[in-house]
Amino acid sequence: MTRSDPSVFNPYLPAEAVLRHAEIGVIVVDRRGCVRFVNPCAARILRLVADPADASATLAGQPLVSLGFIPDGDLSKADDMTRQVLRGLTWEDTFSRNRGDGGLSFIRTQAVPVRSPSGEIDGMMLLLSEASRRDAQREQDRLRLLERIGERLSGSLELGATLRQVAQILLPQFADHCFIDLLQGDKLIRRAQVHAGGWTPPAGSWAEVGAAVHYPPGHFCEQAMSRLETIVVPDLHAEYYPAPSEESMNASDQAGLTSVLAAPLYARGELLGVMSLALSRVTQRQDPHYDLSDRDLITAIAGRVSVAIDNAMLFEAERDTALAFQNSLLPQEVPELDGLEVAFRYVPAKPLAAAGQGIQTQVGGDWYDIIPLAAGRVGLVIGDVEGRGARAAAIMGQLRATLRAYAQDEKSPADVMRKLDEWCRSTAPPSASGDPSTVSCIYMIYDAWSRQLTLANAGHAAPLIAAAGTVGPLEIRHKGVLLGVRGRGIRGLPTYKEQTVTLPPGAALVLYTDGLTDRRTRADGSGFYSEAEATAMLQDAVLAAAGALADTGMADEIAVAAQDAVPGDIDDDMAILVLRSAPADLAYRERVFPAEPIMVSEARRLAATTFAAWDMDPDQADLACLLVSEVVTNAVLHASVTPTRNRAALLQMVASASSGGFPAIPDLDGPPGPAHAPMSPREFRVRLRRGAESVWVEVFDPDLRLPRIRSARDTDEGGRGLYLVEQLATRWGSRPTAEGKAVWFEVPLALRAAGAI
Repeated sequence: MTRSDPSVFNPYLPAEAVLRHAEIGVIVVDRRGCVRFVNPCAARILRLVADPADASATLAGQPLVSLGFIPDGDLSKADDMTRQVLRGLTWEDTFSRNRGDGGLSFIRTQAVPVRSPSGEIDGMMLLLSEASRRDAQREQDRLRLLERIGERLSGSLELGATLRQVAQILLPQFADHCFIDLLQGDKLIRRAQVHAGGWTPPAGSWAEVGAAVHYPPGHFCEQAMSRLETIVVPDLHAEYYPAPSEESMNASDQAGLTSVLAAPLYARGELLGVMSLALSRVTQRQDPHYDLSDRDLITAIAGRVSVAIDNAMLFEAERDTALAFQNSLLPQEVPELDGLEVAFRYVPAKPLAAAGQGIQTQVGGDWYDIIPLAAGRVGLVIGDVEGRGARAAAIMGQLRATLRAYAQDEKSPADVMRKLDEWCRSTAPPSASGDPSTVSCIYMIYDAWSRQLTLANAGHAAPLIAAAGTVGPLEIRHKGVLLGVRGRGIRGLPTYKEQTVTLPPGAALVLYTDGLTDRRTRADGSGFYSEAEATAMLQDAVLAAAGALADTGMADEIAVAAQDAVPGDIDDDMAILVLRSAPADLAYRERVFPAEPIMVSEARRLAATTFAAWDMDPDQADLACLLVSEVVTNAVLHASVTPTRNRAALLQMVASASSGGFPAIPDLDGPPGPAHAPMSPREFRVRLRRGAESVWVEVFDPDLRLPRIRSARDTDEGGRGLYLVEQLATRWGSRPTAEGKAVWFEVPLALRAAGAI
């Protein structure tokens, strides 16, 4: 064989000569869209001229759209192609054109920029190839698949549900098996797994949803994550990839896996995980193998899924932060209460992504609170701040703290409402047009020993009461107006009023905010339940739960029943507070004494006898009797029937009347009344209450002045009584009453264990 003469072959052939012989259509156009070159292959594909060899000379200078391969319906696609290529990007798509026989031909087109030596874009070059109807249909199917996945991803921010939906869309059109694994810290966790044809892997073979996944080095998923590129395995039998375990390999053989695609999930410069698709023998396919042309599709899908995952994870982080903020403003545990069982629920609203409100729909101004008060009583409140979002939650937190301060100051429910109304009006924006937030609220004080419930309402929905096999709204005579309404220019509104009701033994009271009954979607999706329908369902659920628990009294079960009573997602957050009174009466004893010094010993004797009957620890009983002497002495001093300016003489009378081994140390913190003021006979009342772990002592007298602790000097004869009470009692306090005041203290029934807090 003779070697060719190198001088015969010119290595620098003109580009036009090369392109004329290329078996791919080439069209070159300038920036204005005018044709500059058409090779014979393009002329044959597009059937432009009779002699393809003269196509370039014949068509030069004509507009690109005049060649006829871009239909009128695809002109927008052509404009998009031109804009994208002139920005320096590559464009690829398929055009369809009518043939002479009435059929359609499909032209696969790729457009790339043409640059001058200086680097500027002077035009673009179109590379054309004929595509079969099957290829064109496949391309359209892929585009529709991407559109469906995009729609599904944009319609939800719930990560788990979104991933499952994506996997279900891909099956069985594009895959027989779909796996999505996401990184959590340094662990890879399976978050979605779907199989076609109802096939399920054997137990213990492939990792289940929620389990950790360990891909060995060299595995196609491990390669996709380490190289950050899509891995295509056209034929699993022709190449070797290590399996995570022998059981996993056996399951792959059982399913008959033939081909795999693995794409990294990557967003904002961070690897999120990996998505893998597989074809197998569980379905009947003409060609159960992927090829390199599938790489672009899975890469595009993985890109969309990555963005959706990143958005969902950011949303979940924001939601968790918002809910943590919301929950930190609400009670986390029920305090120990005597004679009352309490349960509560708070449910945030579902995100309304379609409304464009995002995280603002997650939190709101609904709240509840349980406040221990004097002598075993308890304050209970539920309310709803107007609006939703962080501002409503912040106002709720301030309002809750304000209410607790007023309540622990032993103010009546009506007084608390008036104070809160003033507070709401003070929160109005400084602008003249700014209105304060409005709040619905109901505040109650429950006394478990008398079973009396005293309440004041500010426009809140009436709670439900379940007792004696019936359920219905509690009758509230004074509904009141929303807090803050007066600040909106509405004057002359009625003031807040109180009412007192008695709860029957074992009765359940269900308080709730309007999120429970307002705008709940019907089960059939045909609209919303009316508030009357939702309230009826709530009453039925509460009645059923309360009747089933008549003997056990589980308030928590009633709260769960109320929460689940009305189906459908909620548009607003909701709070539920359930109270259930004790079926049995609590032990107490009460007696009225004349306000005379000799009655100090009688009151102490009553206390000692009662504490012994209640099996109180003897040492604790002695301590409680000492404190009874101090508080009763204080009441006698300020409600004495004997007016005198000689405080020392009165102290001596009290001390001489005291007996039982505990010297009386009177407390003269409150000044006595004027000596010249006429005084009628007065009395004081001693009330003893027994709880599960403590006893409470209350002493009532008609004097309106509340006692206070003061520092007594060494030469003072009094001033140490309340200090002694504060040091020895678990808690103590005073509160005004309709007739005067009450001083109370709490002492445990038994001594606390050493080192206990």
